[in-house]
Amino acid sequence: MTAAAGLPADPLPWYRRPMTWTWAAAGAVLVLYTVLAWQRRWMSDDGLLVLRTVRQILAGNGPVFNVGERVEASTSPLWTWLLAGIGTIPGPPLEWIAVITGLLCAVGGLFFGLDGARRLYAGPVAPAGALIVCALPPFRDFATSGLETGLVLLWLGLSWWLLVRGKTPVATAIVLGLGPLVRPDLALFSMVGFVALVLLLRPRWLAALGWLGAGIAIPVAYQVFRMGYYGLLTPNTALAKEAANSDWPRGFAYLADLISPYVLWIPLLLLVIAAVLVRRSRILLLTPLVAALLLALYVVRVGGDFMHGRMLLPALFVLLLPVMAIPLTRKTIAFVAGVAAWSVVAGGWLRVPYEGTHQAVSVTDERGYWAWATGHEHPVLATDYLGQDIIRHAVDAVQATKQPAVLVYSYGDVKQWFRFPTTRPYVTMAADSMGAISNIVSLDVRIHDGYGLASDLAAHSSSIPNGRPGHSKWLVAAWEIAEAGYGDYATDGEIRMFQPAEIDAARVALRCPDVQNILASTREPLTWSRFIDNFTGSWDRTEIRYPRDPWAAVSCAPAK
Repeated sequence: MTAAAGLPADPLPWYRRPMTWTWAAAGAVLVLYTVLAWQRRWMSDDGLLVLRTVRQILAGNGPVFNVGERVEASTSPLWTWLLAGIGTIPGPPLEWIAVITGLLCAVGGLFFGLDGARRLYAGPVAPAGALIVCALPPFRDFATSGLETGLVLLWLGLSWWLLVRGKTPVATAIVLGLGPLVRPDLALFSMVGFVALVLLLRPRWLAALGWLGAGIAIPVAYQVFRMGYYGLLTPNTALAKEAANSDWPRGFAYLADLISPYVLWIPLLLLVIAAVLVRRSRILLLTPLVAALLLALYVVRVGGDFMHGRMLLPALFVLLLPVMAIPLTRKTIAFVAGVAAWSVVAGGWLRVPYEGTHQAVSVTDERGYWAWATGHEHPVLATDYLGQDIIRHAVDAVQATKQPAVLVYSYGDVKQWFRFPTTRPYVTMAADSMGAISNIVSLDVRIHDGYGLASDLAAHSSSIPNGRPGHSKWLVAAWEIAEAGYGDYATDGEIRMFQPAEIDAARVALRCPDVQNILASTREPLTWSRFIDNFTGSWDRTEIRYPRDPWAAVSCAPAK
């Protein structure tokens, strides 16, 4: 007797009304993930960095972090502009818009992943792989962090769904082409996905070229804009984190930091065996495998990140796409049950060993740290971060500054903010964690970080050997005093905070041709000739690095 239409080849005896159970199970998992992610809702300080650029856009100042400085401080252009578009609608604060939009995107990505797997197996399925997404804390934490993770999951899930569906090649190519605008490293998935699209549909070469043209049109147009507007080949954040460097040992440690605490190899092995038992299209099975391997290798190569699991979530999500849901048969039921059992244990009890230590060093439970530091279980609004002493004191220092000045913090014996005189008509602050600060103070205040995320000067400086992942740069405040201020005494009681020789060295280093090139590309008025110069010089400018130590940097300065 043959199996009924839509049933697996060896259906279980109680497998009745299969599609009803399939949709019920998928719906239950989607609701479960929504609830779990909502229970962990928060806005990271890095997510607030994105909102500063969104606020500048909405204020008419362009996609910049500081007025008058064309610095791309957001890694995901698509996420930034999506929030800016939604932010034009009157309603809740931008922080809540980012949290809710991220959550909806993440749930949408899981939906497309599940339905893509259902279409792959062309029949009733059980949401086995989706249970891993629900069980792992990083998938729950970064769905509402204000970062682009939710959008990443949505784009990956939709791309997969379109590939499996295989009916709209032009639309599929366009969506695949958006990868670099979601995150630059997702270009790896875009390339693998386009190859899979061609292999699946086998078009004539002219049609394939047409698909390719449709796919690259938007990212190429944005790249031209980036090179001419910002004067770089990459977002400024890529320079700040030296995304082209390699640190394999640290990267493998970051990978182990995700796999080991949750014994993640157990459910992955079970799902691999189940997928082999119900194998389908080799192309559709190999595409996520190859793309996931490339994405994971890139993260490992650059040395990982400081946020637990975050940078590896795209690779893991891609790896799970073919097994987000698998047919529930006599052959697979034991493996699905094993994954379900692991999910209960992992979701309820398995955690990283440093959970609750609240230390901002090495790899960190970022949500746990900020919930503790701010005193809010769900820190969402920028003002929630005023519960952290350093951030509150920084905001107080800006609000207490009644005239233009350069604000720098002393990390020595006297820990406080000091003001240095400036000829500029605005306040410049050399900050540390600046996401919340930048969203509380006026948009006219220019905020630079020593890490280089929003600072053109710091981004091109040399790295600190063995620095914390994502924080390997720190430009000393003497550069800020030299660039925007004058004198070497703080106006707060004529206090000398830095050696005059160090400030003088920074002033000399600022005359270096490379430094002048960088400052001109970001701060000169954007005329047509400036755009052309930025565009043509973007390759060389992206490669510029100079010593973070002012005394070491002076050697490049021309004689007076």
